[in-house]
Amino acid sequence: MDLYDAMRTSASGLSAQRLRINLISANLANVHTTRTPEGGPYRRKEVVFQAAGGAFGDALRRAAAGGHPGEVRPLKIVEDVRPPVLKYDPGHPDADENGYVALPHVNVMEEMVNLMSATRSYEANLNAVRAARDMALKALEIGK
Repeated sequence: MDLYDAMRTSASGLSAQRLRINLISANLANVHTTRTPEGGPYRRKEVVFQAAGGAFGDALRRAAAGGHPGEVRPLKIVEDVRPPVLKYDPGHPDADENGYVALPHVNVMEEMVNLMSATRSYEANLNAVRAARDMALKALEIGK
């Protein structure tokens, strides 16, 4: 694996974590959204990633053999299948005939933990890009 491959892999990780952070932000922004264009409350979204070269095990085998381990790419964005949370609020405009409002099944604490994890993964990939850049600059200095 050369420096270019390392930077390309880390860049794909940066892009993947940026998408994850955007989805988490949307989940947090819509924690109280009871009405969407599709009807019903907002549905929590999450991204599913895949190694660009196939399964994760295949990517590890390629890397062990001296090949490029591959990149990460978003496979799909999935919506939460859990039913909405019902809250008794008869004065709410979206309350049903029994006075219950269907709220998104978004746990703020869970989303914050996911946000911290995505942020740390983003920082780790950024540090890997910086390290590869620094190694390339040091290699250029050798030729002086």
